[in-house]
Amino acid sequence: MKETTPAAMPPCFEKWCQRFDEAFSHKAQKKGFRDYLGGLLGESERKNLSQIAGNAIGVEYHQLHHFLTEAPWSDAKVNELRLEIMNKCSQTRINRGFSLIIDDSGHRKSGNFTDGIGRQYIGEIGKTDNGIVVVTTHLYDGRKSLPLDIELYQHADSLPEGKQDQEFKKKTELAIKLIDKTLERKY
Repeated sequence: MKETTPAAMPPCFEKWCQRFDEAFSHKAQKKGFRDYLGGLLGESERKNLSQIAGNAIGVEYHQLHHFLTEAPWSDAKVNELRLEIMNKCSQTRINRGFSLIIDDSGHRKSGNFTDGIGRQYIGEIGKTDNGIVVVTTHLYDGRKSLPLDIELYQHADSLPEGKQDQEFKKKTELAIKLIDKTLERKY
């Protein structure tokens, strides 16, 4: 049953979304961003596209899917804008004396349609199982954490040529790439 309408979001939601408009070249992309973000912030227990579209009036599954998988926008640009916005706000800006945290997080997943799924150690459950792993960086200043970047770890079993595949990177290689990004930002 459709429960919400994007127009029912508080005015601060639209104001926040407008800060990201320069990352999108089409009106449909801006709408897709608002619909997807609104769905992620919504009350649904499950945050998949089907559930997000099913809960909101005027939000269609195929439009959300197209926005995320086919539309020509840059997730890196959205992330850079997010960091820029957060660094301007005193409540979210990281103070001097921060630590850089590097983490690999695994999450159990069934099926094999999502990139990176394979039998690997999943910290969330403390054992090897079918799942997905990401490597992330965060800044922490003793009071708050600022998420920086995320990279999907492509387990060798999830790639056509295994460890010989060009896409295969060790977690440490991904972590070094994320550290380099952090240094480029002059944190």
